[in-house]
Amino acid sequence: MQYSEVIQKLKSLANPENVAGMARFGINPTNTYGVSIPALRKMARETGKNHELALKLWSSGIHEARLLAGFIDRPNMVTGGQMESWAKDFDSWDICDQCCSNLFDRTPLAYEKALEWCGREEEFVRRAGFVLMAALSVHDKKASDEDFLRFLPRIKKHATDERNFVKKAVNWALRQIGKRNINLNKAAIKTAQEMKQIESKSARWIAADAIRELTGDAVQNKLTGVK
Repeated sequence: MQYSEVIQKLKSLANPENVAGMARFGINPTNTYGVSIPALRKMARETGKNHELALKLWSSGIHEARLLAGFIDRPNMVTGGQMESWAKDFDSWDICDQCCSNLFDRTPLAYEKALEWCGREEEFVRRAGFVLMAALSVHDKKASDEDFLRFLPRIKKHATDERNFVKKAVNWALRQIGKRNINLNKAAIKTAQEMKQIESKSARWIAADAIRELTGDAVQNKLTGVK
């Protein structure tokens, strides 16, 4: 599909009721059509991978066009400049999460950007750093433990950020790292226990939630091979 066809298709799928529902879940309703993720994934399969089209769709500023851009872009063609430009445009947690976990985590710069962005002050850029950590923990099967151990001090440092979209992403990153293997599980639990001592509601919530899951039977049995 060409750019004009994609935009026309998105408009034809517009659902104002969905937009209202999305707004209640903290998704920016501006330039949003209310097209569902399954419908967008279907469009992505029909369109195929297309870097140039992805850039045009992102530039449109339309919420669903940007989600689709993240689905169809080619990770090996994404530059650091593009990642920075798109990250600055993040205005909703779903755009941030979908882009990071479907595209950015597959780029050569993923680990570098995770470490860089988690230290930035912009809410959704910082969230993006931690979402990348979580996504890499799940998707990069060949990475070493050391790649993820580097993330733990950053998780501890920014656990005091009380902003909801940051706090939940920090929690997500810690839990996903701790579910990767038994060694990282122990390291993540140790980090969480240290976070419990910090005078911060956010840090204590993140720590308690992570410890509950990472020490639970479901995770422990899976990591130790117990059925």
